[in-house]
Amino acid sequence: MTTNTRTPSTSNDDERARTRPPAPELVANVVRGGAIGLAETIPGVSGGTVALITGIYPRAIASAKHLTDVPKALALRSDWRGALRQVDWWLIGPVALGMVLMVFSVAGIMADFVTNQPTYSKALFMGMIAMSVAIPFLEIRPGAFPTVRSRMTAAGLFVVLATGVIILTSLPRGESTDPSLILVFAAATVAICALVLPGVSGSFFLLVIGLYAPTLAAVDNRDLSYLAVFALGAVVGLVTFVRVLEWLLANFYNLAMIASAGLLLGSLRALWPWQAEDGSLLAIGDDWPGALGLFIVGVLVVSVVAIIQRRLASKHARTA
Repeated sequence: MTTNTRTPSTSNDDERARTRPPAPELVANVVRGGAIGLAETIPGVSGGTVALITGIYPRAIASAKHLTDVPKALALRSDWRGALRQVDWWLIGPVALGMVLMVFSVAGIMADFVTNQPTYSKALFMGMIAMSVAIPFLEIRPGAFPTVRSRMTAAGLFVVLATGVIILTSLPRGESTDPSLILVFAAATVAICALVLPGVSGSFFLLVIGLYAPTLAAVDNRDLSYLAVFALGAVVGLVTFVRVLEWLLANFYNLAMIASAGLLLGSLRALWPWQAEDGSLLAIGDDWPGALGLFIVGVLVVSVVAIIQRRLASKHARTA
């Protein structure tokens, strides 16, 4: 089993957290947050995947981990201010702003697009996810799995997770018109994992359990009681899960990337454009030319973003 040679945070990242970046980078972080927020409204698309594609994933996870240290420090009456100082606020603040603005702006539009154009919306999202499968593999350094055993472990993890997601996304789906707040809380604790785990779609999980349309409607209608309960569940889920993920990234980065790729590949089943209301797969329909075109658009969008990000990362590495 290969351990990580890369860590989510570095001394350079800590220095960045205390230094105000140039205005263009702040704007770029708002745009990244908007893209993550948009992804969170799309069933089958993970906000964590977008964070990975746009190059902020390790820094965001490290800052989220420091944020989860604050409640623990308060309970133990230790230095909670030190934990806050470790947070990369110049990243987290603009990203959070972009996410909130995007979610509240497009919730109604996205719900209408997904509901009324299921074939075309799934084709677009399927293209994005199909291309995104390659992103985690690009994060793995050559020679990360030097032995036959390590390669078999990585391959097995990839296959098991991809198969598991295919099985999960094959479950019959329904829609709840008046969900209980207890269900909303429980769903939020799981769905929020999509923010920190590439390949897992919180929106699709909500779709599977029948809470996708009610949640987007609550956002669009400013249903404060629903949103407050959802936010509380999200905080509980984030605090619980992010520490585990941060540990995995710190100690098993390469395997974590393999796992992400498997999750992404498995999620493609959920995005087959032609499906019955219960989620069962149908044959290709007569509208396949438009669906194919949108699939290609999705592939191109992710490809362009990934190329730009890798060039920016390479430039940053040369000047660091």
